[in-house]
Amino acid sequence: MKTITISLLCLSSLTLSAFAQENASPAADNSGRNQRDRSMETQTSGDQSESSSDIKITAAIRRAVMHDDSLSMMAKNVKIITADNVVTLRGPVKNAEEKTKIAELAKTNAGQATVHNELEVKTSE
Repeated sequence: MKTITISLLCLSSLTLSAFAQENASPAADNSGRNQRDRSMETQTSGDQSESSSDIKITAAIRRAVMHDDSLSMMAKNVKIITADNVVTLRGPVKNAEEKTKIAELAKTNAGQATVHNELEVKTSE
C-alpha cells in the first residue's frame, strides 16, 4: 500500500512540475523583429540573389567570417545577403568589435559590391 501511495505522489508531482514548466515559458523576444521583417522594408535571407556573382560574394564573405576564430558563434550566424551587387549584413553580434570586424571582412571579400552594415549589438539584459 505504501509503495502505491508513494508512486502516485511521485507521478502527481512530476505531472504538476511539467505543467508548471510548460506554462512558465517566456514569450519570444524577437516578435518586433519578425514584424519588421514581414514589412518588406528590410532584406531577409529570401532576398539572396541566384546570380553566380552574388552567390560567390556571399560565399566568400561567409568563409571569411567562419574562419575568423575571434568571432563568437552569434557573430558567425549573421545573415549575409547579396542581391544586385549589394551586400546586406543583418543580425545580432555580441559587441561593437564584432560588428566592425564582420563589416571589414565583408568589404574585403565583396569585390566591387556595396556593403550595408545592419548588424545589431546585442544589449545585455
